[in-house]
Amino acid sequence: MDFLLDPLNETFLLRALIELLLLAAVCGPLGVWVMLFGQSYAAESLAHAMLPGLVLASLAGAPLVLGAAAGGAAAAGAVAMAGRDERIGPDVAVGVVVTALFGAGVLLALNPESPQGLRDLLFGDLLGVDGGRVAVTAGLVAVLLATLAASHRGLALAAFDPSSARALGTRPGRVQMLFVGVLALTVVTAVQTLGNVLVVAMLIAPAAAALRLELRLSATLAVAAGLAALSGVLGLYASYHLETAGGASVALAALAVYAMSLAATGGRRRSPAGPPPGPAVAQTR
Repeated sequence: MDFLLDPLNETFLLRALIELLLLAAVCGPLGVWVMLFGQSYAAESLAHAMLPGLVLASLAGAPLVLGAAAGGAAAAGAVAMAGRDERIGPDVAVGVVVTALFGAGVLLALNPESPQGLRDLLFGDLLGVDGGRVAVTAGLVAVLLATLAASHRGLALAAFDPSSARALGTRPGRVQMLFVGVLALTVVTAVQTLGNVLVVAMLIAPAAAALRLELRLSATLAVAAGLAALSGVLGLYASYHLETAGGASVALAALAVYAMSLAATGGRRRSPAGPPPGPAVAQTR
């Protein structure tokens, strides 16, 4: 009992636990959509491409969301320009641009003359969460969950049956833009806690584990949130008892949860494309 209760007696750890549970509530379900849209690499690329904008916004004292938007826009423009060259191609363009932007962000964040807080954008500051950040996270998570709930039908149609989506009143292009916007805001929300380098683990690993259970879509979304919360709790306890870095501990716990799902399902794989079109449409109702 001491092993379980001792961390909860520390106020800063209790705040960190609440922060992780809030992030899990949105990262788990959003990660399922990331997997179903086949955008795992895009999610990682988006997070890394935002880093220079986040660092510059932090240095200027501007809202991080503005820096993230600027970084994402710069990355999109650079990828579009590089992709026009047929000798390069879109995949190489994404790899080169994202790597360059991430490298620039790391140089800025790790510069000896930069404030210590900038390094938290890379690896997070889980144990430094204060009440104000928890309140902001709670507000942003509420907005993100409401957006996902309101767009559930459109997301399902665009992911499972894009060819019929228009006939059923959904515009896949707008759904994709909304999806990218939610993903970007989620990364910005989580980056100060988990870090730019590690936030993708919280998005992908619990969702990948939930998809292996072959449940209905609504149940998969809920299970992904639960597994993300479990990853957060396990990581926080590991950080406390083993005296390891908070963000890295949560990321490794998420990977451990995924490994357990592999063992539980005997390595069975479920296609990220989701169920066939008929059931997919039915599940949106």
